[in-house]
Amino acid sequence: MALWRIRATVNDRPGYLSVLTASLALRGVNILTVQVHTTEAGAVDDFLVDAPDTLGEADLLAAVERGRGRDCWVARSEARGLVDQPTRVLGLAARLARDPETTGEALRMLIGADEVTWRPASAHPHGGVGASSMLLADPTGGSYELRRREPSFTPAEYARAQALVELAATVVRRDADRVTLVLPDSAEVVVRPAGPDDLAGVVELHEASSARTRQRRYLSGATMPSPGRLRRLLDPARGTTLLATIGSGGAAESIVAMANLLGEGDEAEVALLVRDDWQRRGLGTALLRRLLGHAERAGYAVVLLHVQTENAAMLRAVRRLGRPAPVERDGSLLTVTVPLAPRVAADQAVAPPVAVPARTDRAD
Repeated sequence: MALWRIRATVNDRPGYLSVLTASLALRGVNILTVQVHTTEAGAVDDFLVDAPDTLGEADLLAAVERGRGRDCWVARSEARGLVDQPTRVLGLAARLARDPETTGEALRMLIGADEVTWRPASAHPHGGVGASSMLLADPTGGSYELRRREPSFTPAEYARAQALVELAATVVRRDADRVTLVLPDSAEVVVRPAGPDDLAGVVELHEASSARTRQRRYLSGATMPSPGRLRRLLDPARGTTLLATIGSGGAAESIVAMANLLGEGDEAEVALLVRDDWQRRGLGTALLRRLLGHAERAGYAVVLLHVQTENAAMLRAVRRLGRPAPVERDGSLLTVTVPLAPRVAADQAVAPPVAVPARTDRAD
């Protein structure tokens, strides 16, 4: 017996797939896996089969044609083809999480492309797919072009490839956002994006903060936010959350500050919670600068901060930004509006995405 890959198009109507599989079964062909790609031309069926050694490519093509298949492609396969598609995709995702610079190779393995090329020119936001070429938009700038002589690309393969590129871009952004800050008193903290697994650490941060600090952050009271609200802050629908941590990571890591950027429309709101013993050390100002950088890259027009009149520390951090920031007062609440620079057009990107190693920055 020998492993083969067969791809053929059939009419997307009830019963046509069974006719094709019956034609293969009559010749002793055992179907190991099948994927169905829906296209405008019909259903593209992708089989991995185990066929008798006496059958060759011409025999399999004839069997497919007798089973009402068309645009048939047949090629020998290897034992690694026995790995099911979800397992293979998860393996490639894990590889990208470790090294996002292998995006091109991961795409080649996912799609079976003959050629993968990164180009600095941006693709259309929705990319594009043709019979032998595929163009993927890179969220960090530029685009990937994939080519394959046969079989023809399908919309389902395009969706998988684009999802893989977006995963790699997310990993790159997370790596780039992880920095070590050196504060004016020479203390060091690691600033990194938050994630759902940080809930326990953020709860501890709130418990270690005074009622006054919590009230300044949430304005409506000093009570502990619910776990559900904290989860939403750690993974906002629009925006980002940064955490400042000390310790060596894992169980030894302690979160000392949380900075939230929450977007709506062309505006974003910023809020900080800094543990009492880490206040007045330049940490809040450094986090605020980083959130403004995120907001500018995301294309927001302005950032809003809602600050109590007695919160001198936050008002001082805003002044240190050195930006024009009109203030409106409503009783004891101030709304500070920080205008942002226009977003840089994506087609100005000239370099491929690379993982930026953790670096050390000095806070003001």
